[in-house]
Amino acid sequence: MILIGQYDSSFVRRVALALRIYGLPFEHRPWSVFGDGERIRELNPLMRVPTMVLDDGFVLVDSVTILDHIDGLVPESRRLWPQGEKRRHAMKVTALATGLADKAVSLFYEMRLHEYGSEIWSKRCASQIGSTLAALEDICAAKTGEFLFEDRITHADVAVVCAMRHAAESHPDLLKLDDYPALATHCRHFEAQAAFQEISQPFIPPS
Repeated sequence: MILIGQYDSSFVRRVALALRIYGLPFEHRPWSVFGDGERIRELNPLMRVPTMVLDDGFVLVDSVTILDHIDGLVPESRRLWPQGEKRRHAMKVTALATGLADKAVSLFYEMRLHEYGSEIWSKRCASQIGSTLAALEDICAAKTGEFLFEDRITHADVAVVCAMRHAAESHPDLLKLDDYPALATHCRHFEAQAAFQEISQPFIPPS
């Protein structure tokens, strides 16, 4: 399997972390949608990352389908979703985290890549980011152990950590991690672990 995209993307990073946690081998090509856009377009007409090329040449074009595929490569008991009712809660937290990351990307593009950004749109994105941060802070404050669900890491933990890293680094003037102490503690705990240290890249603004 070939994973395409840079690890400063929270979406690419969470795929790579899932692969590493599962112990699945993969080749990483750190292509940028800006610097390597045409190479990516040849594989993915959406020209976005993550893109994954499977061993048989089939190409997966977004993180949701990539994670669904790699989840299917391991026994159900090892998959990064909790069992039973907790699964829907984990899926909700994961959706909040990935939505936060998506809004952080949208806001960055609006503020940095447009000559005249929309103040209305920027304020809306900032508001959505703020309310989601508050929700994730409450969720982290309510957890009773090391992990958000059960006694092991899940996609929810990975998604939250990856989204927070990207959002904080791409919007340092907007988001101060220490303003969300439970969320900050949760993220720093995982960022200190070997897999998160390995699958990591500081945010590189597109140019």
